[in-house]
Amino acid sequence: MKDKIAPSILSADFGKFTAEVKRLEAAGADMVHIDVMDGHFVDNLTFGAGVVAALRPASKLFFDVHMMVEKPENYVSEFAKAGADSMSIHAEATPHIHGALQKIKQAGMKASVVINPGTSVEAITPVLAMVDMVLVMTVNPGFGGQAFLPEMMDKVRELAQIRRDKKLSFEIEVDGGIDPRTIQLAKAAGANVFVAGSFIFKGDVEENIAALKEHLALSAPHNY
Repeated sequence: MKDKIAPSILSADFGKFTAEVKRLEAAGADMVHIDVMDGHFVDNLTFGAGVVAALRPASKLFFDVHMMVEKPENYVSEFAKAGADSMSIHAEATPHIHGALQKIKQAGMKASVVINPGTSVEAITPVLAMVDMVLVMTVNPGFGGQAFLPEMMDKVRELAQIRRDKKLSFEIEVDGGIDPRTIQLAKAAGANVFVAGSFIFKGDVEENIAALKEHLALSAPHNY
């Protein structure tokens, strides 16, 4: 599977979102990771579908919307209309994860399931055959700039094994504390989509994306 860099605009300059997204596209980003937080599922509060709609005309990049909200199924329609390409929803955020993922698919978006550090892979095995991607949180959700939790790589390896054994095709994404060192650990474990925020936006965006890609190229690929 193709390795993909997905910068998180949570770490971007909120006053220059449109310019920042254009800059990411020019720098070779593969996706834009958009963190939506409601102040309930996580303590932080960010933005909603209006920001996605405002950014959509500015970029052709894939918009990967990460819903850190309670009952994400209630927001599917508005994010689909706003131009989201994919919606990632937490297994912990709804009692109806299967139905919520179905709703995302029916709205024309790709569907991804997310698990927090305290949630096992076993909790999502019933939906793995229907998702396009699994996002393994490598920090606790809510705020950027946290340290990478290396023990989460056990989950990535477990997911990669299940994908092989069951001949499934979902991508594996990691989010939290990604930098040139940790991106290599994540790739070796089996991940291929890498969300990075603080590392990319501290300093030169173009150079930092290039550095991540360079370290990915040097990494030993997982035996998919």
